[in-house]
Amino acid sequence: MASKPRIEEIIVVEGKDDTRRLQEVFDVDTIETIGSAIDEGILDQIELAQETRGVIVFTDPDFSGEKIRKIIMEAVPDAKHAFLPRSQAAPKGKGSLGVEHASHQALKEALQKVVTPMTAAEASEGPSIDRQLLLAFGLIAGAGAKEKRERLGDILRIGYTNGKQLEKRLAMFRITEAEFAAAMKIVEDEQ
Repeated sequence: MASKPRIEEIIVVEGKDDTRRLQEVFDVDTIETIGSAIDEGILDQIELAQETRGVIVFTDPDFSGEKIRKIIMEAVPDAKHAFLPRSQAAPKGKGSLGVEHASHQALKEALQKVVTPMTAAEASEGPSIDRQLLLAFGLIAGAGAKEKRERLGDILRIGYTNGKQLEKRLAMFRITEAEFAAAMKIVEDEQ
């Protein structure tokens, strides 16, 4: 039997089912947040892990997962992030979206495309996608805006955002105008 690929960084997940799923595919260590109410002890573990081995935040593509990601980004701004499209995190039956439902292939793709956000200061200095452009593409308001943002987030691997978060998330993950335009072409061609 082939050995599993080793991931150097420690992956931050929400719970033991996510850990179990990742360990089916990878030789990996995880820190479990055990829900969206992350306590100081877990944040301390994540900070230490970042200093020693590096961290990849890999939370569910839902409201709680985004809340956890935001808390970690404030405490550990240089942590890496992996995103799973909502469509690849859906359970086969009933239940909520989760990393634990993703196929082995989806997990491999998400972890091959890890991104490191810029700090808020770096983001404000660098080139950003203009809000007017986001409006022009119908990403902030109007019919189908939510669906377009969701598909854009999947294509760019930056996760789902609401209209207010989109501009900031594009800047944080260093999305260029060319990358944005190419992704929007795909979104529009699919509609």
